[in-house]
Amino acid sequence: MLRRKVLFRYRLVLITLVMLAVGVGVGAVWGPTGWFPPSAVILTVLAGGLLLKRKSLAFLLVVVAAVLLFTAFALDFGQVGPGLLVTIGVTAVLAYLLAGVRERLGVQGLSGEKMLLELRDRLVAQGRLPAMPPGWGSTAILQQAGGSSFGGDFVVSMRKGDRLDVAVVDVSGKGVDAGTRALLLSGAFGSLVGAVPPGQFLSHCNDYLMRTAMGEGFVTSVHVSIDLGTGDYSIASAGHPPAAQFDSSTGGWTTTDAKGVVLGVIPEMSYTPVHGRLRPGDAIMLYTDGLIETPGEDLDAGVDRLLGAAQSLVADGFGPGAKGIVDTLSKDKNDDCALVVIWRS
Repeated sequence: MLRRKVLFRYRLVLITLVMLAVGVGVGAVWGPTGWFPPSAVILTVLAGGLLLKRKSLAFLLVVVAAVLLFTAFALDFGQVGPGLLVTIGVTAVLAYLLAGVRERLGVQGLSGEKMLLELRDRLVAQGRLPAMPPGWGSTAILQQAGGSSFGGDFVVSMRKGDRLDVAVVDVSGKGVDAGTRALLLSGAFGSLVGAVPPGQFLSHCNDYLMRTAMGEGFVTSVHVSIDLGTGDYSIASAGHPPAAQFDSSTGGWTTTDAKGVVLGVIPEMSYTPVHGRLRPGDAIMLYTDGLIETPGEDLDAGVDRLLGAAQSLVADGFGPGAKGIVDTLSKDKNDDCALVVIWRS
């Protein structure tokens, strides 16, 4: 029943577009002057590329060609010149390619764009940090390469009672190329964070990638688990830039020593966390290499530049100042970047 309804819908769309194309031709020959220009058949070709499958579109293109020939002979080629024919021909090729892509995806019309928008919204929603209890604050900034809505950096988080788990993940590549993998992994990693013991999160992520990655590239990640009651935390890293902690007693930022092999390369890896404590006034900062990496420059220099810029957070506030740091350090860089700051007041 469903298949018959779908076929009827496609046939109805095809019949409608064919009638419109024929109507343009008839109107151009016998209708009021100027009301039915032959170039209007371009609209039917574009609509066919959006709404029809390739076989149906091919039939529509044959009808459009016949309409143009009929119009050209009837009007002695007065309104159908080489320029119009070339324009419609190029449009037909593009429409056919577009129909082929949509047919492979199994979507027609604007369904594909709506699906991508929904996935984008889900990824953005997943990157939002959970509400914090009194005495705590947090912010997360994600900025993708080239202004794209999709990129290789994402954040997953979970709060259960006084336990907060946050992971910042960087998929190899950047922009839309890495965005498809990030969409897949964000769901998998999001289901793991908070569901497994903090010390095993990266190991489970590595096992998942070893089962499913199929040589698609590596992934780096840093995971922090914080006891919001005491301020005690543990950090584990998988090939990721070192997390940084602000010590309110000294007024400076220092990097943590958590290290580990990138995810998706070596099976059955274990990641040893380092431990610390956030006291009132302290903060911890997680970020991706898009904020520190500059071609031809050592990463340590980029980390020092980030820690220097992070001093402004003390004056501007950890929340309001985070966006300014991302804007400053990502300027003139075409790379995905992410910054997460968690602080205790």
